[in-house]
Amino acid sequence: MSKRASPLVRAGVDYAAPLAFLVAYLITRDFLAATWWLVGGSALALLVGWVVERRIAPLPLIAGLGAVVFGTLTLVFNDTVFVKIKPTVINCLFAAGLFGGLAFRRLFLKNLLGESIRMEDAAWRTLTLRYGVFFLCVAALNEVVWRTQPESTWVLFRMPGLLALTIVFTLTQLPFMHRHGKFGAEPEAPPLPPE
Repeated sequence: MSKRASPLVRAGVDYAAPLAFLVAYLITRDFLAATWWLVGGSALALLVGWVVERRIAPLPLIAGLGAVVFGTLTLVFNDTVFVKIKPTVINCLFAAGLFGGLAFRRLFLKNLLGESIRMEDAAWRTLTLRYGVFFLCVAALNEVVWRTQPESTWVLFRMPGLLALTIVFTLTQLPFMHRHGKFGAEPEAPPLPPE
């Protein structure tokens, strides 16, 4: 039986590893040393998520496993490119999943958020399309930044930059979700009167 994690635990599972990477890089200015923190933090975050809830939500699972895999490749081959392309690959995977779901009439975003917001399928399709395009734009932006900017700029873009972009994009979608959705759990049906 899964337990519900507190918002603080969920935020830790989602953001602790990238934050550890950022802090380690800012302290050491050593990309490889910071990558150890990314890999260790990702593994620990996945473990904590599993222990607390007995499951890990799909997006943190993909992002965490991606950090472990790409971080390990960076450390084994002593090549920072693997960590730098991780946001590109992960965001392309998210976009492909959303677009693939649309092609096969599956609304994966609805499955992820359906407990917190209820909307008609047409609105879920629109929101899914928007998020798919957003993920592709983030992937393209990551490629531009890591290929054209100094390493320190990419590190700042990676954690606070991408987080800020995601928050801003999500805020721009709130009016659409409020217009088309209902938030919160379904109201419970009143009890039937005794016969």
